[in-house]
Amino acid sequence: MQYKLYYWPGIQGRGEFVRLAFEAAGAHYVDVARLPASRGGGVAAMMKLMKSDAPNAPLAPPFVVAGNEMVAQSTYILAWLGPALKLVPRDAAARRWAHQLQLTVADFVDEAHNTHHPIATHLYYEDQKPEARKYSAAFLALRVPKYLGYFERVLARNPAGPTHMVGRRLSYVDLSMFQLIAGLRYAFPRTMARVEAEYPNLVALHAATARVTNVVRYLTSKRRIAFNQSGIFRHYPELDR
Repeated sequence: MQYKLYYWPGIQGRGEFVRLAFEAAGAHYVDVARLPASRGGGVAAMMKLMKSDAPNAPLAPPFVVAGNEMVAQSTYILAWLGPALKLVPRDAAARRWAHQLQLTVADFVDEAHNTHHPIATHLYYEDQKPEARKYSAAFLALRVPKYLGYFERVLARNPAGPTHMVGRRLSYVDLSMFQLIAGLRYAFPRTMARVEAEYPNLVALHAATARVTNVVRYLTSKRRIAFNQSGIFRHYPELDR
């Protein structure tokens, strides 16, 4: 199966959670918007599908096309791809648990995004700096420990051991936790340096995931877009207090 991923070409964003799954599984996929228009790529190709008359046309990227199917929303894409990519246990209850955890990751990602855009996404960060400072202060003091503490407990309670979020093998939830930790380290390095010792299982999971062969190949390739000031995780020193 060849998969076509549609997402903004210059940022990691929510598309990165899907990219990591494809890369870790060694799947054959095309990152369409990063291709030149001469090869059927570019943002225009993505927008054409979004504005099409297809009954399942998505509102926004990321979305994936495989055969005749077009599926949007990063969390649902991962639930859909997980079995085919062997990135989720076979047990139905375990798959539901993985989906629940991924939904919680998505909630956390939304709150991280709001640290620099607490009022409206159409405004620049510079238009909402005072509000961003207030939001970020509460996010770092209250929300980060709430979420990381929860995920740390999930790892500790895993019957198969604290090396994976679900079951005993690498799953898409592990990959998403890797991306979440990496993003927080980029956006809030001072805070993360101060609090990471409280979450040893999460730190170990991040390190172990970074050593997975296909993940290493991806992270050291040109396919991995660097964190930048246009994505979800942005580093503004004044917010990392």
